[in-house]
Amino acid sequence: MEENMDESQSQKGCKECCERCVGSLPWASLIATILLYMGVALFCGCGHEALSGTVTILQNYFEVIRATGDTLDVFTIIDILKYIIYGLAAGFFVFGVLLLVEGFFTTGAIRDLYGEFKITVCGRCLTAFLMFLAYLFFLVWLGVTAFTSLPVFMYFNVWSMCQNTSSVEGANLCLDLRQFGAVTISEERKVCTGSEKFFKMCESNELDLTFHLFVCALAGAGAAVIAMVHFLMALAANWGYLKDASRMQKYEDIKSKEEQELHDIHSTRSKERLNAYT
Repeated sequence: MEENMDESQSQKGCKECCERCVGSLPWASLIATILLYMGVALFCGCGHEALSGTVTILQNYFEVIRATGDTLDVFTIIDILKYIIYGLAAGFFVFGVLLLVEGFFTTGAIRDLYGEFKITVCGRCLTAFLMFLAYLFFLVWLGVTAFTSLPVFMYFNVWSMCQNTSSVEGANLCLDLRQFGAVTISEERKVCTGSEKFFKMCESNELDLTFHLFVCALAGAGAAVIAMVHFLMALAANWGYLKDASRMQKYEDIKSKEEQELHDIHSTRSKERLNAYT
């Protein structure tokens, strides 16, 4: 009988511990962080490989040569974009950790777990600052999504031409890099539909793989936008919670102070009555 009671108490204690641990998690911030990491990883990984595939296509089929010296050409721009991708990956990893930590500290279950704590002005200012950064990065990811849609649109046109070679066989269509600003006006780098290079490019894996990598990068940028919106909602809720908690804390402090004053007054009067009686 005693063993059954000990076992039931042990199970009850484990259940309460699990409920406390699950309840202490900031699920909104956690889901937003996972979505942000997935989107950034998808965008950075697929975007980097798509840029590398673009370099291969330009060199093998359009015969574009990397300029020597400090000339700003398409290959230099692609290298700059790769470094930007590296910076985005590192920066948003740190930013996601900061937002997740802020979510932990503003969870009501944490306050119940560790007892009463003071809602400081620094904590509210930190939440407001992170909200401002989240809104700023939301606008940044909107711009990244719009920018990523451009190569997706260009590669979709090329990919559609390759998929419909029979319908464009009689037409004299050319892909001229000067139209996209990839080369200067004086350089003529184009591939026409009836040429051997066009058929080799369509039959190669670089074009199909690069196009789908850019599509995945666009999906990753869209996931990052959704994650930033999720973070904004979570931070706004945390800000409201901290604001209400701060007001409640001031009310409790004033109430405690008034009760203490009334207690002191009552104690003083009791002592005066006792002295008068004696």
